[in-house]
Amino acid sequence: MTKYSEQFKLAVVQDYLADSSIGYRGIAKRHGLTTHAMLERWVMAYRAHGNAGLSKKFSKYSAEFKLSVLRHMWDNQLSMLQTAAKFDIRHHAMVGIWERAYRDGGIEALMPRPRGRSKEMPTPEPAPESPPDDDKLSHEQLLAEVKQLRMELAYNKKIASLSSGPAEASAAEKAQVVHELRQLFPMADLLKLANLARSTFYYQRKSLQAVDKYEQLKEQIRTIFNSHKGRYGYRRITAGLRQLGRQVNHKTVQRLMGTLGLKSLVRPKKYHSFKGEVGHAASNALQRRFNAKTANQKWVTDVTEFHVAGEKLYLSPVLDLYNGEIVAFETSKRPAFELVNSMLKKALAKLGPNERPMLHSDQGWQYRMPAYQRQLQERQLVQSMSRKGNCLDNAAMESFFAVLKSEYFYLNRFESIDELRDGLADYIHYYNNDRIKLKLKGLSPVQYRTQALAA
Repeated sequence: MTKYSEQFKLAVVQDYLADSSIGYRGIAKRHGLTTHAMLERWVMAYRAHGNAGLSKKFSKYSAEFKLSVLRHMWDNQLSMLQTAAKFDIRHHAMVGIWERAYRDGGIEALMPRPRGRSKEMPTPEPAPESPPDDDKLSHEQLLAEVKQLRMELAYNKKIASLSSGPAEASAAEKAQVVHELRQLFPMADLLKLANLARSTFYYQRKSLQAVDKYEQLKEQIRTIFNSHKGRYGYRRITAGLRQLGRQVNHKTVQRLMGTLGLKSLVRPKKYHSFKGEVGHAASNALQRRFNAKTANQKWVTDVTEFHVAGEKLYLSPVLDLYNGEIVAFETSKRPAFELVNSMLKKALAKLGPNERPMLHSDQGWQYRMPAYQRQLQERQLVQSMSRKGNCLDNAAMESFFAVLKSEYFYLNRFESIDELRDGLADYIHYYNNDRIKLKLKGLSPVQYRTQALAA
């Protein structure tokens, strides 16, 4: 540390008093001081004691003087720097040392200590006593030892059930074990055994009893998840929460679902059926443009198969590419032409006089039948077909089948075909009216279409 003469200190202080507009930093920089706090201390000492405040001092302060300095600082709410300047103490840091010492040990800690090494030889520590023989222990000592061993055994068993062992146990786990055993053993002994401070124990207990700020949100997430039978992931649940007026980030929902152990099932593989070659195949007019500006502009259709109790059930739906709504559907135990023909009649009955949607399908034999194509021509509907062996050309319909099977068919057990048929009708109603889609702004297909008509 650089030592400065009294003449240098006085010159710097007078320079500051003559031109204090540039502040302590400016004057300190002008004279090459390492810190402006040093100049501030000199100025305060000079103002309080004149030239004597700048002289070197090696003083020994009594405990009574130190205590009077501290009380003056506390009573007048002064800083350590101001207090050191008032009492002409060379280093203001000494005031802080005195304050910490007094708070830790009282006035005895302020007593001056002799400098240098102690001339007294250190007293050698007594050798540890050998443990007494069990035969020489009293009845009370034996009971105390047994109680200690029981406490250690109980503690180690409980801590092992929470972690790999006492060495790996966290403070929260130790506090939990101490809390559970405090009715059986003295708490002071338990804290000593766990090497846990009393304040840490109460802090951990308070943390465990704190109110979970996400408790209500977790309950809403669980309700939405269960109402949709585990079909919703965190994105759809987030959209569902926003419909309820809860503005929450999707990452928060994802994290809370992980905490609750809620996870949407992974989608199984799709079923691939055989497409025969009979009749006339139409060109691919859709060209994978799976978007529509209005309802009843583009339709897609296909047939899928279900296996239940050794029997088969076939589903033939029509899907509107505008909002993904199932316009009409038909089920049958046999993949006969009447299955597709009945579905087409239901769909055409829902069209207005001037509505002529394009109807896209694969090259299945049902869609090549003259009776099927004649109905489309009578209503002036354009027929479109996927290229041979290319399921991606009808990806929108395949996607619906995948959702239907993963969210409904694979999650349930069916005793009969009739039970499955009734369940499919319920699910399609749910799909149209209740199941929200993110690309539809968090609305169901029917809600989206109704909202668009009202706009």
